[in-house]
Amino acid sequence: MTMIPFQYGMRRYSSRGSNASKSRPSPKFNSSEVRESIRISIFDLDRTLTKRPTYSLFLIHAAWRIAPWRIILIPLLLPYAIGYFLKFLSRKRMKEAMHMLMLGRHLDSESVRDIAEAFADRVSSGGFFPAAVSRIRKEAHSGRRIIIATAAPVFYATSIARRLEIKDVVGTLGTWRKNQLCPEISGENCHGAEKRRQVANFLSKTGIARDHMHVRFFSDDMSDLPTFEWADEAIAVNPSAGLLRLAQQREWKILDWRTA
Repeated sequence: MTMIPFQYGMRRYSSRGSNASKSRPSPKFNSSEVRESIRISIFDLDRTLTKRPTYSLFLIHAAWRIAPWRIILIPLLLPYAIGYFLKFLSRKRMKEAMHMLMLGRHLDSESVRDIAEAFADRVSSGGFFPAAVSRIRKEAHSGRRIIIATAAPVFYATSIARRLEIKDVVGTLGTWRKNQLCPEISGENCHGAEKRRQVANFLSKTGIARDHMHVRFFSDDMSDLPTFEWADEAIAVNPSAGLLRLAQQREWKILDWRTA
């Protein structure tokens, strides 16, 4: 895969905030300026590249491998989801509670790596939209740098990204203590406005000015509106009803990989 080298070889990055993430108008590029700028394509993961959301599937997959008895606890995941829906729990706290329930208080790094790799194999076996894989290859072949930006935990999102030959992942970081993965999220969940902040911070570490980049962003969900608005080119993929209406109003490109 052809990659445009950055000044720094960052593969994963997450931060709690930066001046780079403050609201700013996105620069407008004509076709010649796009060719001369550093071209970057950023893809959301769940339901954009994958056919199904990955977090709950990962927890079930991991529980089955390390403690099959925890499968009987699956119905107990529902109250956390309801609590989030009713705004009693933040998305971050919901994910931490679900992690605790299915994986326990700690899991050693070797087990995490093995489970993540096995899960990535499972996802790559029919779990990607074929049109998504084709689009990633097309973007890379044209010389664009490919990044996955996701709310999914970095510890398995990087394994999934490798199946797509993608090196750069911006995602939710876990907490590690003495080589053990704990349920707590380090920093903030990479979702909504936080995703935009983390993407901006990741790119700021390259040493390339924002105005010298052309950023194309692909996602399926309205929660990514801050990143859509920050990018130079917004592409709504497999859009929810709300995102479809917005994309039509703003004349964004719309792709449906579910039927491709």
